[in-house]
Amino acid sequence: MSDVVIKTDEQIALMRESGKLLAQVFVMLDEVVKPGMSTMKINNLVDQFITHELNARPASKGQYGYQYALNSSINDVVCHGMPSDAQVLTDSDIVNFDITLEKNGYITDSSKMYVMPNASDAAKQLVSVTQQAMWQAIKLVKPGARLGDIGHIIAKIAHQNGYSVVREYCGHGIGQQMHEAPDVLHFGKPNTGLKLQSGMTFTIEPMINQGSAKTITKADGWTVVTKDKRLSAQTEHTILVTDTGFEVLTLRPEEAPWMAD
Repeated sequence: MSDVVIKTDEQIALMRESGKLLAQVFVMLDEVVKPGMSTMKINNLVDQFITHELNARPASKGQYGYQYALNSSINDVVCHGMPSDAQVLTDSDIVNFDITLEKNGYITDSSKMYVMPNASDAAKQLVSVTQQAMWQAIKLVKPGARLGDIGHIIAKIAHQNGYSVVREYCGHGIGQQMHEAPDVLHFGKPNTGLKLQSGMTFTIEPMINQGSAKTITKADGWTVVTKDKRLSAQTEHTILVTDTGFEVLTLRPEEAPWMAD
């Protein structure tokens, strides 16, 4: 627990501002992402919007030597896909855009699946279940809950639907650093793991595969794909543990129904 940064009220206010700005990036993307667009064009729009419209910084750019403002993970790409001029969205793709934003020294992290108009019913179902798993996990967040509870509900929902959970990548604490303690696994046993306490901020970001959980990292050193080439989906928010429960710092306007469920 000593490595976990408990945020002060002042730090939480800065995290909240960063999260609201990041939510605006996805509102912008909702209007522009469509078949025929290259992922590099989308990256450039995000970079420009964060920098010029929001007066903030794309936090992934330059982190660990990464060059871009987002990760673009299409179909069988699990995570860390790199944008490319040659990578053009088709009308049957599903794609995850994973974006981090830093404002006034504090970072938030979120990702969203975009489902193209002619994506298969199976692809839509995978995306829906992934969203459901993340939200059911978020709703368990409160002081005294444990990280094992979060991982357990995600894996339970995935397995009930015939899917697998990627184990090599996980959520993480976040604040002045993109990756802080603790690790937030997407599998686990109930009533085990670190106890949550008010002031903690971390991401929940399950990666759920249609087939096997096994992954391969491509030769570029970044792009992670499913070993069996079947689809993968991910969704992510930055969460604050409050005195009474949780606050989704990166909440987007269209997600109100998830909060009301």
